[in-house]
Amino acid sequence: MDLTLLSEPDLRLIAAVQRGLPLTSRPYRDIGRRIGMDESEVIAAVRRLLELRVINRLGVVVRHHELGYTANAMVAWDIPDDQVAEVGRCMGSFEFVTLCYRRERRPPAWPYNLYCMVHGREREAVMAQVDHLARACGLDEMPRAVLFSGRRFKQRGAVYRDDPDRESAA
Repeated sequence: MDLTLLSEPDLRLIAAVQRGLPLTSRPYRDIGRRIGMDESEVIAAVRRLLELRVINRLGVVVRHHELGYTANAMVAWDIPDDQVAEVGRCMGSFEFVTLCYRRERRPPAWPYNLYCMVHGREREAVMAQVDHLARACGLDEMPRAVLFSGRRFKQRGAVYRDDPDRESAA
């Protein structure tokens, strides 16, 4: 959909929700107050924007470190191209895999094409989950690199439109 066809209230709503819902008992009411809509209008607009696929989904960005999950690993796998979809579905079926996606290889230095994220409180626990994943998905012999996070610089969801009221609302 062409975003220039959206109304100004729709654009204000997108700007308000893209950085997350307020942690209150009535988040849509509180957003509505900020952008000049009532709660039922906000809920109806969000439904409409979801139906139009302007908003693809509403989700949670979990700040793992604050929850005590400090052993966070991106696991890069070298999977035969004709098996990536099947292996990706297998990996994605595990609750401890929080992200799984494919990228192009960058040979010769980087042969990996499938990535998944595993979070844990201790490195040993994460490595045990990676080993379990490898066994369960038939990847014991597949090359992989386990890259533990060293330092977190930023974590948030995507931002598509500036929210001019953000500073005054914070």
